[in-house]
Amino acid sequence: ENCSAKDNQVLIQVCPPEGTNIRRRAQDVAAGQKVLSKGSRLRPQDCGLIASLGVAEAQAFRPLKVAVLSNGSELVEPGQPLGPGQIYNSNRYLLNALMRAWGFTVVDMGIAADDPGEIRKQLLEASGTADVIVSSGGVSVGEEDHIKDVVASLGGIDLWKVSIKPGKPFAFGHVEGTPFLGLPGNPASVLVTCLIIARAYLFRCQGNRQTIVKPLRATAQFDRSAQQRTEYMRVKSGPAGLELYPQQSSGTLLSSVWGDGLAIQNEGVAISVGDEIGFLPYALLI
Repeated sequence: ENCSAKDNQVLIQVCPPEGTNIRRRAQDVAAGQKVLSKGSRLRPQDCGLIASLGVAEAQAFRPLKVAVLSNGSELVEPGQPLGPGQIYNSNRYLLNALMRAWGFTVVDMGIAADDPGEIRKQLLEASGTADVIVSSGGVSVGEEDHIKDVVASLGGIDLWKVSIKPGKPFAFGHVEGTPFLGLPGNPASVLVTCLIIARAYLFRCQGNRQTIVKPLRATAQFDRSAQQRTEYMRVKSGPAGLELYPQQSSGTLLSSVWGDGLAIQNEGVAISVGDEIGFLPYALLI
């Protein structure tokens, strides 16, 4: 619209400023400039940048091998009929999906019944094939919670119980030198301890140095009295702030599907409508 042609002549009515529509050398990356640091998790844009520099291959850590073990004689696989006192094994599929989403290789160990001999056999097999073992169930104080004692006999338990809710009976140790992370059995506890504790450890084992997720700040649209432990509540974010799911039991998974993240209630601190609190969207953790 700024030019006209007549008798094979072009009339330029506006002279563009010098450099317009020119991509100058080194405007993106200059010679010798560092573009990625060791320990960075490769995102799609990182892969594109590497290719744009003409680099055909880049060194990376191999995917971490994580053995996932479900513990409990009451567990039944989906699709099978439930007997008295039995529940479907949701933790196996939750953990397998999380590990794959984080880029790890899953060694699916299935279910170990509440039998010390079977648990021992499964843990030894896992320690021989995987870099890290992640189990769910069997780390509390019930009569049939054997896995913690078996781990102690095969290596050691370095930590048991953390001051968070849900997820207090979290255990950490090793099986013949292979790190062991024992998550509780309730599914919401599995989700929270995996996202808040296990994630950072597994990422570091993978070679990723960017393990900390800084909580966002959001407005609470609920009241809650002070709690004895730091609590990670399933919430949904909206224009007005964070809405609390009415059922915060550690046995409910629907709360995490309904919501889009975890709100943080610090130990001993009450929450009132309008308070700014920490918020961890699932999108930042998964």
